[in-house]
This record gives sequence, C-alpha cells and structure tokens, in this order.
Amino acid sequence: MSSANLTRAETAARARALDVHSYRVELDLRGAVDARRTGFPTVTTLEFTASTDEAWLDFIGDSVESVTINGELVPVVYDGARITIGGLKEINVVTVVATGRYSRSGEGLHRFVDPVDGETYLYTQYEPADARRVFACFEQPDLKAPFTFVVTAPRRWQVLSNEAAERTVQRDDTQTVTFAPTQPISTYITAIVAGPYHRVDASWSRDELTVPLGVLCRASLAEHLDADEIVEVTRQGMDFYAEHFDYPYPFGKYDQVFVPEYNLGAMENPGCVTFTEAYVFRGAATAAQHQGRANTILHEMAHMWFGDLVTMKWWDDLWLKESFADFMGAFTSAEATKFTDAWVAFANRRKAWAYLQDQLPTTHPIVADIVDLEAAKLNFDGITYAKGASVLKQLGAYVGRDAFFEGARRYFRKHAFGNTTLDDLLVELSSTSGRDLSSWAQAWLQTTGVSTLHLDESEDGYEIVQSDPRPHRLAVGCYDPDDSGDLVRAHRVEVDLADERTPVDLPEAALVLLNDDDLTYAKIRLDARSLATVESSLDRVREPLARGLLWSALWNATRDGELAVDRYLSMAARFAPHEADIALLTAVLANAAQAVEHYVPDSARTDARRRWLDAVWEGMHGAAPGSDAQLAFARAVGVAAGVDDRHAADLRSILCGTVAPPEGLRLDPDLRWSWWAALTTTGDADEADLDEELRNDDTASGRTAHLRALASRPRAEVKAHAWATILADHTLTNDHLDATIAGFRAGARRDLISAYDADYFAVLHETWTSRSIEIARRIVVGLFPAADSLEPVDTWLEAHADAPAALRRLVIEQRDHLARDLRVQRINTP
Repeated sequence: MSSANLTRAETAARARALDVHSYRVELDLRGAVDARRTGFPTVTTLEFTASTDEAWLDFIGDSVESVTINGELVPVVYDGARITIGGLKEINVVTVVATGRYSRSGEGLHRFVDPVDGETYLYTQYEPADARRVFACFEQPDLKAPFTFVVTAPRRWQVLSNEAAERTVQRDDTQTVTFAPTQPISTYITAIVAGPYHRVDASWSRDELTVPLGVLCRASLAEHLDADEIVEVTRQGMDFYAEHFDYPYPFGKYDQVFVPEYNLGAMENPGCVTFTEAYVFRGAATAAQHQGRANTILHEMAHMWFGDLVTMKWWDDLWLKESFADFMGAFTSAEATKFTDAWVAFANRRKAWAYLQDQLPTTHPIVADIVDLEAAKLNFDGITYAKGASVLKQLGAYVGRDAFFEGARRYFRKHAFGNTTLDDLLVELSSTSGRDLSSWAQAWLQTTGVSTLHLDESEDGYEIVQSDPRPHRLAVGCYDPDDSGDLVRAHRVEVDLADERTPVDLPEAALVLLNDDDLTYAKIRLDARSLATVESSLDRVREPLARGLLWSALWNATRDGELAVDRYLSMAARFAPHEADIALLTAVLANAAQAVEHYVPDSARTDARRRWLDAVWEGMHGAAPGSDAQLAFARAVGVAAGVDDRHAADLRSILCGTVAPPEGLRLDPDLRWSWWAALTTTGDADEADLDEELRNDDTASGRTAHLRALASRPRAEVKAHAWATILADHTLTNDHLDATIAGFRAGARRDLISAYDADYFAVLHETWTSRSIEIARRIVVGLFPAADSLEPVDTWLEAHADAPAALRRLVIEQRDHLARDLRVQRINTP
C-alpha cells in the first residue's frame, strides 16, 4: 500500500499520541502568474504535545527543503507522502520548509488561467485529504487546531482564507496578508483563494451578531453573477439556522466563491465556501437550476454546524455531516425560500441516486466501514448523502420535529469544535425524543439495501408487502378524479410497518400511492389498477410531489425490468410535454434518454432513438415560448440528436442563422455547443464549424466544449488520438480530461471504440497507481467498455483479486451497471 493512503488504525494511533495546539502556514504565491513555475514555497510551523518520540507529517509536493524540530535542523526523511519526525518531546515546535505543486486536477492548490483575459486564479480543495498537497500537516479530521495563514501574492489580487485578514503589508507589486487565527478546525476544511476575483459585499445581522458576506467569481464572469439572489438565499438560510440551531454562526465572516474546473458541487470550508462555476449561469437557466443552486448554498451553510463546528472522528461517520447537510438543504429550501417544492426534486433526483447506489454489490451501510483514505474518497456517494438524508427525514417523522431540532441543539453545544461518532448524536436525540433509538439505528444506519413496497389485495382487504423488512412510518394516499377530471387525494392514512406484511384499511380508489408525501426510503410498485390509471392520466395528478413519486416508481420498475421500457418511453413522450414541474421534467427527459441507450435492446434501439428524438423535437416546438420547458426540451434535443441525425439539417440551419429558432428560445453558448457537439458526433459538422464557434465563445467553457466536440468526431484516428491523450497526457486539467472522455464515448458508433476494450483492462492497474485518486477514478469509470458481454470484466476481476480495494470497487460497480443493462435488454427483447 502506498504511504499516501492513510489508514484508520494508524491515524487513530497518531491521534492518541498527539495534541495539536496550533499551525502557522506561510505560502508564497507570487510566482503563480508564471506558467513555467510549477511549484510554490510553503512553510508550516506546528506546535503540539506528544506522548511518543516519533511521528510523521503528511505532505505531497515537489520537495522538502528542511525540517526543524524544537530549534534543531534535522535530516529530512521524506518518502513523497510522509515526513518522519523523531526525537519528539512532550512539547514540540516543528517547522517544515517545502515546495508544493500547483494542481491541474482540482486537488490541492488548483491553478487556472482564464482564456478571456489571461488572468490567473487559485483556490484550494482538500476533502478528504489534500491539504497535505499545500502544507505539511497531520492530515486527519480528529486532530483539530487553530490555523494562522500568511499568504504573499500579487498586490492587486483578492486573497481569502477561512478568517478575515488581520494585517496586510504591501511592497511594490506584492502583498503579504496575515489572517486571524481560526477556531480549532480540521485540515480538510482550511482554505486559500487568491486571484483577481470580482467581489460583491453584503452582510447579515441578527441580535448583536453581524456577519460580513462576500460573493465572488472570476472577473470575466462578473456580468453573469446573480449576486442578489445568492445573497437573498444566504440571508434566508442564516435566519433559519439561527432560529432552529440556536447556536450563533461560529466563523466570523461568510464568503462564497465560485471557482473554475471544480471537482465538486461545493465545499464547506468555514468562512470561505467554494462552489462550482456551473452555478454562475452564462445563459438561460431554469427554475430547477436556481433551486439546485439554492439547495447547495443551504447544504454548505448547514455544514458550518454539522461538519465544521462538530466534526466526525474519522470517515466512518462521514454521514454525520453529509446526510444532515443534504437533508437540511432540501428542508430549508422548502421552508425558508421561494423554492417550496424542493422535496419534489429531492424525491426524483437525490433519492434516485441513493436507490441506484444501494442496489450495487458494493453498497454499504450509511455508517460505513472506512479502513483508509481510498475507501473514504469513494464513499462520497448516494448512500452517504441522499439515502442518509432520506433516513433523517424518516427519523424526523419518527421522533417529531421539535425533538429532532432540540437534539441537534444539544449536540452542537456539547461538542462544539470537537469530534464525534454516531453514538454522540443518538444520545442527544434519544434524550429529547424519549425514545431508545438503538434499534432504529441498527435497522437504518447499519444495514444495506432498499426495501420495495407493494399493495396486495385479497378478499380480506389490503396488505402492504415489503421486501427486506425495516421499520417504516409512511403515508398511503388514495386518489380519485374530481369533477374536473384531475386526480386528487381523497383519503390519506399513516401506517407503521415493521414486518413483511402489514394490513391497511383503504377505500377502493383509482390510484393508491404508497409512501405518499415521501416520508420513508423505499422503492414502491404500483398495483395493476393504479398503473393503468397512471398510464392513462399521469398528467392529471395535481400535486407535484405525488407526480414525482409516480415518475420515480415508473423509472425504478423500468430499471428493474418489471415495466417494459417501451411503456416507460411512451409515457415519457406522452406526458413530458404536460409536466409543469421543471425539476420533474428535467429528470424524466434524462431518464428517458438513458432508457433508450441502456435498456432498449440493440435490435430496437435505432427506432427508439428516432422516436425519442421526434418526441423532444416536438416538445421543444410545442412548449410555451421562452419557458423553462422549452429550454429543457432544447437541451434534450442536444442529447438525442447525438445518436440520430434525423434533424441534423434543421439544427445546422438554426445554428448558422438561416432558419430562426423556435420563438422565445435563446441560443446561449452552452446550448449552441450542445447542438454542435451532436452534429459533430453524427458527422454533420466538422472541425471548421467548431473552430468558428470557438471564435465566438473563446472562454473556459467554450474551450472545454470545443475539446469534447473534437474528440466526438466519428473517425478512427480521432478516437485513437483521444485514447492516447486520456492515458498519456498528464497536463490535462480535470475538466479537459472529462471532456475528452465524453467525446471519445459520444455517439452511436461503438464500432469505433470497441477495439480499445482489451486495452482498458490492460492499463487499469497502472492508471490507478500512477494517477491521483480523483483523476484515476474519472478514467476508470469514464472509459469502462459498454460491451455486450461480462466475460472481459469478470476475467480481470478474477485475475486481479489483490488489486487495490478502491479500484476493484469501481470496476465491480461498472460491471453491475453493465449487467443490469444486459439483463433489462434481454427482458425487453421480444
């Protein structure tokens, strides 16, 4: 095992032996504007007590120049990931002088040069363990300490960290900023942001507390920064959490920075939250996109308490912060902002992610067994986030809202700036609710899998039948047509389930919806009468959440091979144009496109592609001009037209301006690139077309889209070049790697890339060991062959039983996706 892959056992031993008092980290970023400089000077001074005479510091960089222990310069013992420090006393001061490396992968200190104006931007991203790529540290969440950052950078730059600047010294063209010491925090949530960022200032106040707010983005994106809405949501979140958590915001200021080439949606660095630039909308954006951004803002804000103020001891309890933040993001959106339908999107997008992850052979309990960092990196998944949030929603229904929030308040007060495990939280929730939650925790947090619920009707009445029984509290809704023909809920009953079969007293109804209001975590199956009602009248279900649960049931049944894929696609084509909730519409369009490519048998796929393209084409032309639905259908056209050229001439005419787009449709740069990529993939556009489009949009997004489209050209030599670039060009940024992989895989011409299947398995192990976890993961997942047989992957797994566990997990998951595809295709073959 590489020394970079820290284990739970060794870090626990280090935590028992050390108590860290403070860090002082000095970074010299003056050379960042010179692309020839790959590294930067970094100096760390740590003060700590020790009950051992030897330990190690974590650092991954270019070099370590010197190590000083208690005033004595000692020989450097460094293996590329760990610096051994010996001769320790009870009280120690250690200084490490080193050279870090600017990142192109989004891990550590990422450097980006804006093609619009040539400006250089820096930001850090550490979770779970990449602070060590910037400064020497004890890289584990339970060795918290106050941090003082000192950053030297170009004078005209914005320089930010977790706390406000305490002192700035300017000399000629440079500045040295010393930041106020932080509260005791973990290494992975420290942060540095530097560059000529555009900044909007505001504030939030409550009682005697005033929190300065900052919203920042690259200067070339300033015109697109919707600062007013971002600040509004931020203030609403601060109000809500102040009231419900009853613990003052603990980190002074609150900056939110939208950064380029970001690997995540966002990161909860206290006082300096970073977000993907995808939330700075360059063109038209649907209400669902605005809601998604608000949800993420509130998710990260919840982390200021769940995760930053109180932090898990080790990554086993990652859910303690991520499940709560995911739950609070939707909960607060629905209760405190204009996005009152946030639970609709949660039910269809977030829970779909959880259901998918929980049915893989690599599924794990919400409280997972994380033995090392490689395992931790892969557990930022649908179970830790969305299943955990779903289970917390169930817990809220089980213990009651008041007890739930009072338990959280006690948890914050008792463990502020400390580290916790599951038991610490359960103690507080059990106390406030008066319930023993140990059996609930065992059933929901320490087991795997998702229950499936269906209604069984007999002469004696109705029973709810569940597979994989767990305790559920759920609602059952009975729907019948009203005088207008709309399907409305005429009866609702709440039921507690524990066993495989539970009697329930229900009236006869046109539609019976199990788990109405989405109180629990389970897949539902529709009975025959309800399915017939849905198939004829889904658009007449008035409530968006109920429609969302029905769409979810249809999709799960399709993925499981229990609903014919043709029936799902027919319902999608029929009802999508009438779907009023944009989050639901977006999900349906994405699911239908996936069904065409993954679940329709090969023999029927050409026809299915054409029919689906016609459906979204008609949807785009039939939607209200300028509406969110029109934009959603236009984006779906970009996906569908990449595998069928029926409307290629029409798209080209619109893009070239010889034919007007549908009334109200704004051809913003992202939509234009989507359509050009589709045309390129089918051979109906060439490099000259793409180059001309790039001249009109020579931005970071434009260059990434251009790269993807170039790699999608349906020629053997293009695919060969893309393959070689992906594996050999280590200078590719994370975004450009993704774009090249997507272009390589794009389109219906699998014959152009099937020759690389054997090469994929031949380079797997080398790719994993020679690249960072983040980059290796993208390659392993992105290039997995969509073959018609499981034999090659099974052969590799059998021959590589001793491969790193995280690598095997990724391959096993991709195998399971392929196995599901092939199984559902067989079921749907006449």
